Order: sequence, then structure tokens, then C-alpha cells
Amino acid sequence: MIKTLNNNEVSFVLVTLSYWFFMLTDGALRMLVLLHFHTLGFSPLQLAYLFLLYEFFGMVTNLTAGWIAKKIGLNITLFSGMILQIVSLLLLTQVDKSWSITSSVIFVMATQGLSGIAKDLTKMSSKSSVKLLAPDKNNKLFQWVTLMTGSKNAVKGFGFLLGSLLLAFLGFQLSLILMAGLLSIILILVFVYLNNDFSKIKKDVKFSEVFSKNKNINYLSFGRVFLFGARDTWLVVGLPVFLYSMMSDGSIDANKKAFFVIGTFMAVWTIFYGFVQGITPKILSQNESIGKQTKYWASLLIGIPIILILLSSYFEEYKLYITIFVLFIFGFVFAVNSSLHSFLILKYTDKNRVTLDVGFYYMSNAFGRLIGTLLSGLSIQFGGFLTCIFITALMLALNRLSMEKLDLKNI
Repeated sequence: MIKTLNNNEVSFVLVTLSYWFFMLTDGALRMLVLLHFHTLGFSPLQLAYLFLLYEFFGMVTNLTAGWIAKKIGLNITLFSGMILQIVSLLLLTQVDKSWSITSSVIFVMATQGLSGIAKDLTKMSSKSSVKLLAPDKNNKLFQWVTLMTGSKNAVKGFGFLLGSLLLAFLGFQLSLILMAGLLSIILILVFVYLNNDFSKIKKDVKFSEVFSKNKNINYLSFGRVFLFGARDTWLVVGLPVFLYSMMSDGSIDANKKAFFVIGTFMAVWTIFYGFVQGITPKILSQNESIGKQTKYWASLLIGIPIILILLSSYFEEYKLYITIFVLFIFGFVFAVNSSLHSFLILKYTDKNRVTLDVGFYYMSNAFGRLIGTLLSGLSIQFGGFLTCIFITALMLALNRLSMEKLDLKNI
């Protein structure tokens, strides 16, 4: 017998569906922009510049989006994020190869800034909805948040591969038009069927309420800066440029092969990472509290980049294979840490402040990604890929220090 979904479950499915397709286009767009402009001669640092406004406006959006959602409702912020992404995709089709690198950088930075606003409006709306829709029993909050987070990253992984394949076979502009059309169809579907706002509107909420007085939320947000800054220091520019340098001589055929390999690795890594996030409740020990395990997994993560540096230094000829293998181990441990963070922010907040606290928390996430993106371009250009990994280890140590400040006794 097929179970009939209740209203909250239907809303959760629709919100998750919109989040999935948004992140599919977000992942594809990242690879399209990165690989397309790398082949046009952009340096690693210039590639990093392309994504700085994406992260900066994501940070600003997260700081304000929770407050805006409190005033107008989560459904409106969700729809707004999807519309802005469609506009961003269509604007990017106007980029011309005849433009100077400076003009291209400025224009793409601006459109990516718009996409950053779109992503974090959608993310804040989706993540906040879990707190409001999940039943208060049987640890459903942990299960639903890990399901949404894990499945989202798996879908984004498919987006990385999709973007690489689209660029290789359809080209830059046609790929963007195709993605804008797909997202428009999903927007119409969700708009028609998600007809009730499930958040409580409070029009007189003050902007100052965005800043939490809960020390747990503040320390967790501080740790989030360094957790995701650490990941993006090697992921955003460093790894794709490193892989491209190992696989392509710049010819058309070599570029297609490199695009496929880079896109496949990014896709498989992200899908694997998302899968682990989704099953985190099953990975964790049932005999110890989540609080104790949070510190353990944060400590474990620090050692992995150090191992990568040592192995790559001693076995230079196998650097490529060692890097791929160790980064999958990193993905496993990082996924568990990320899921624990995502659970803790919803555990520490309450339903009256959920949009504000989640917005502030993901503002910290975006700030970490901003730092990581810039460091990724700087590190790979002036120090090489292992410099990216070394900085990753330092940032993970700072994340671990923040965990010491959290009240994890009763969690």
C-alpha cells in the first residue's frame, strides 16, 4: 500500500525538488565558467576573481535573507532565488569572445554575483523549511536535514559533469539557454503546487535580530567559516587547474578529454560526498552522543591533508593518483563533519528564529567560501597545489578549535 503524504511531507518534497534542480544548474554553471574561461587564457587568479562576487553577495544575501523571509515568507524567497538564477544564466549568454579579458572578468563577476544571491536565497529557504516541516519525533530533524543536504550535493555533482559535457558538445551559450529553460519549467511546477507559505511572517522584525545572542550559534558559525574555507581552498580553482595541467596540452582534442576527466572527477567526488552526508546518521556510533562524535570527526579531518602532502612529496611520480585517492578519503570525513554542522545549527535554533539563525550561519559559510576561493587562486598560481592543501590543514585546525567552545553535553 502506498503511503499518502501529509501537507508537510508534500511541501518538503516540492522544496527539495526545487533545491535539487537549482543546484544542478549551479554545479553545471560553475564548470562551464571555470573551463570555458580557462581555455580562453584566464590565469588561476583571474578565474578566482570570477567567483568572488558570487561568494561575496552570497554572504550579504545570507545575512539579510533570513530577515527578509521573516517579513515576506519562505516561499517568496525561494521563488525569487530561482528567478534570479534564470536571469543570471541568460545574461551570461551575452559574453563575447571578442571582449577584452578585463571586460569579460567584470561582466562575468557581475552575473556570478547575481547567481550568488540566487543560490543563497534558495539555500536559506530550503534549509529553514526543514526545521518548520520536520516532525518533532523519532529524530526526524536529523534524518530530513541529512537527506536534503546529501541529495543536494549528489545532484550538484551531476551538475559538474553535466556542465563539462555540455561545454564539450553544445558550447557555452547553448548550454546556458538549455539550463535556463529547465529551471523555468521547475519554477512553474513548484509555483503552481507549493501554494501555501509554511513560515510565520513577522513584518515588524528588526534587522538587528539577525545577529544571534546564542554563543553556540556564533561559535558554530565561526567554525563554518574555516570548514568550508578549507574545502574551497583546494576545490574551486586549485584542483581543476592542477588536473588540467596534468592532462591537456591546449589542443582541442586534449581539452575535450581534460574537460571530461575534470568534470567526471568533480561529479563523482561531489556525488560521493553527498551520498555520505545522506547516510551520516547510519555512520555515527549509536553508543556515543552526537556531541562527542562532533569533536572526534573534526579532529580526524585535520590529518588527511597532512597525509596528502607527505605522500605527494615522497612519491612524486604518483602524485596524481595519490591526490585522487586521498581526496576521496577527505570527502568521506568532510561529509560527516558537514552533516553534523547542518544538524547542529537547526538543533541550536528555535522555530521563531530559524530563518534568522540559518541565514546568519550560511552567511558564515559564504564568507568561508569567499576566503577559500581567493586563497585557491593565489595558492595554485604562486605556490602550486600542495600549497592549497597546506592552507586547508591550517583552516581545519581553526574549525576544530571552535568546536571546543560549543555546548555539546546534551546533544
